[in-house]
Amino acid sequence: MPGAAVAVAGCLPGVAAVTALALCADAVDRSVTAARTAHPLAAARAANPHTAARPPVVPRTVWLGQGAAPRKQPPPRYDDKVVAVFVHHTDSPNTYRCADAPRIIRDLYAGQTGARAWDDIGYNFLVDRCGTIYEGRAGGVDRPVTGAHTLGFNHRTAGIAAIGTFTAGAEVPRVMTEAIAALAAWKLGLSGTDPRAKVRLVSSNSQSRFAAGSTPTLPALAGHNDGYMTNCPGAALTARLPEIRELAARLQGRS
Repeated sequence: MPGAAVAVAGCLPGVAAVTALALCADAVDRSVTAARTAHPLAAARAANPHTAARPPVVPRTVWLGQGAAPRKQPPPRYDDKVVAVFVHHTDSPNTYRCADAPRIIRDLYAGQTGARAWDDIGYNFLVDRCGTIYEGRAGGVDRPVTGAHTLGFNHRTAGIAAIGTFTAGAEVPRVMTEAIAALAAWKLGLSGTDPRAKVRLVSSNSQSRFAAGSTPTLPALAGHNDGYMTNCPGAALTARLPEIRELAARLQGRS
């Protein structure tokens, strides 16, 4: 990957090369976290023409800092890359104001780290009914953070939770599905994965749909119920997954 960055810079003379890389980093990501990884992202774009732009992501400090009880946060765990995303719903009310999304996420965090004794919120990202994307699990949105969202398939995947309950008959806001598609296009694009493809994942837990150690072929953009016995992400959102895959592929520049 460093070689690819050198190749990009080599197309421009001297200071112009440095300026071009800096401008690219600023356009892709204006946050401090991603700014630290501007060069790897630029290299990924050079090596893979289907790397999609990163959508805006609200950092976890926005919801975590609004009254959450202080707790010691263990170090995040990482995989080598993300080759699949699992879509969830949070099984919470749909009639919330979007301004209340940080409180809802904070309540989810409190439940998962309290009664369930998890080390952090399980989802890597959450999306509200207005299409706003929030950082969930700690570790850096641009890094392959190991989540706790799909039993048996938390490695090399990212969990995206739609805030609400999307069982049969529920309305799934278009801005929400568009945000999920944009997020999936970006995360999967970093590994060169087509959102419409199938990928092989290794099950780590026999309580999933597949025995531990087996390597089933699953959608690169999957529903929670593809890997685990559950109705999540709900029939209404599950029905929208094909169009989310198609939009994500278009956002990666695929025909």
